[in-house]
Amino acid sequence: MQSKIKARRFGGSIGIILPRKIVERERINPEDFLEVSVEKIADLSFLWGKGKDIKKSTAEIMAEIDEGEDE
Repeated sequence: MQSKIKARRFGGSIGIILPRKIVERERINPEDFLEVSVEKIADLSFLWGKGKDIKKSTAEIMAEIDEGEDE
């Protein structure tokens, strides 16, 4: 079962807390060994508001892209 889980700091370590739904479904108990696959989700929040200075409309930009594909 896959789920998005936020990593948290515990003292000098980083850990995860498993949602109750996963724990109950997989019947996980304390001291059980688990196999975990880790994949970081990209944080694109730094892009928020970067396009506000664009003066062209979306239609104009798409027309320029279409012209470039014809060449």
